[in-house]
Amino acid sequence: MSSEVKTSSSGKQGRDLTTGSIPRHLVAFAIPMFISSLLQTAYSFVNAWWVSNGLGKTALAAVTVSMPIIFVLIAVAFGVTMAANILAAQAYGAKDWQYLKRVVSNSVILAAVMSLICVLAGHIFAGRLIVLAKTAKDTIPMTVRYMQIIIWTVPPTFAMFLFASLLRGTGDSTTPLRFQAAALISNAILDPLLMFGWLGLPKLGLNGTAFASIISYTGAVIGLAIYLRAKKHIARPDWRHLRTDWATSSLLLKVGLPTMFQQSSISIGLFIIMSLVNTFGKDSIAAFGASIRIDNFAFMPALTVGMAVSALAGQNIGAKKYDRVQEVFKWGIIIGCGTTFIGALMLVTIPSFLLTLFTRDPVVIAIGVHYLRIVGSSYVILAAMFVSNGVINGAGHTMVTTIVSMVSLWFIRVPLAAYLSHRMHRVEGIWWAMAMGFFIGTILSLAYYFSGRWKKPLKGSHLAEEPITPIPDIVVE
Repeated sequence: MSSEVKTSSSGKQGRDLTTGSIPRHLVAFAIPMFISSLLQTAYSFVNAWWVSNGLGKTALAAVTVSMPIIFVLIAVAFGVTMAANILAAQAYGAKDWQYLKRVVSNSVILAAVMSLICVLAGHIFAGRLIVLAKTAKDTIPMTVRYMQIIIWTVPPTFAMFLFASLLRGTGDSTTPLRFQAAALISNAILDPLLMFGWLGLPKLGLNGTAFASIISYTGAVIGLAIYLRAKKHIARPDWRHLRTDWATSSLLLKVGLPTMFQQSSISIGLFIIMSLVNTFGKDSIAAFGASIRIDNFAFMPALTVGMAVSALAGQNIGAKKYDRVQEVFKWGIIIGCGTTFIGALMLVTIPSFLLTLFTRDPVVIAIGVHYLRIVGSSYVILAAMFVSNGVINGAGHTMVTTIVSMVSLWFIRVPLAAYLSHRMHRVEGIWWAMAMGFFIGTILSLAYYFSGRWKKPLKGSHLAEEPITPIPDIVVE
């Protein structure tokens, strides 16, 4: 009995994660997402290298200052797509195919509306936020010009996130990888061509990286949409019959809005942290920009395992197999914390070598070394939070993970960063505050998981209702 779902007119449509070996599912599901994240981080490395070595410290600072603003907008996309992923996984686990179609249709419309709102908001407020971030005056003009272009990467990013989330909800983490990889590779190739005007193309400087991203992601999204239609994938949108219904849209918002708020708040918190770092000068912000790219790689295994845990938990909760969910948590901790330990060890033992990939400035490297050793040492703890949050989010209890995040960020990390950096008169005070925030967040998340309250279905969820009979032409072989 295969766990792949097929239709009479198409090929592979996803994978049933409610049966079979849990560690095998976790590893097989997480590997494509890990590769995708690895490519994203590799692209970030390449982009930062080109910008730093080809355009200089000011350009790297401009990109770094822009990151939290873009992250705030992307956080909205993450909220919608997280909700789509959770509800799609639960519908798939319950074999409720009609409901899955409604989730796809409603989430596509919501994502389109949200992306346009974000582009408009970005154009209105980005310039003001750049100034509020206490950005160095000589960096502001370049940053504003860059932001006016990079903001147009939001719509295709929304679309890519949504397609990937819907596919992962149905147990398919491989298809998104192919198209995300194509986007990142083409982006890496286009970056220097448009930055430096190679092969007869216009020399656009820093703005060339923005145009490269727009072109690459738009092409990948169009290609993925065509692919899903050709394969008649179970998670494909029916573009001719897109419509919304209040029950599904309201549940998407109920699940997605806390995540939007959570991710936006994290990005705003990063914006405030960056403002504090900015007060210590251009060297500190350059070190911060290089360091966060490195530590993104270090906790990448934990992040992808957490996403895999969410998908497995969602499908098994949809099937009401709560014992399997507890096994998912156990194996998630073993795999997530084990792999993260290796990355954290590298940050602590060879930080200088890693930083030389981005800069040769000894002052910037010295500051970055302190960041990697202080913050990096907390990543095994953070891995445990990703796993417990994965189960909680898979159950649709995104309000809980939002509250955990808010306490960690606004009651610990931000105020402690302001206090310690002022008291110590050193940027390292900010690094210690970040590590403490991760620790408190992990304790709160684990406490909720062990309470078992995540097993209670959300009000308005189809899990509390009688399941709908599957569409006749879809079978499990």
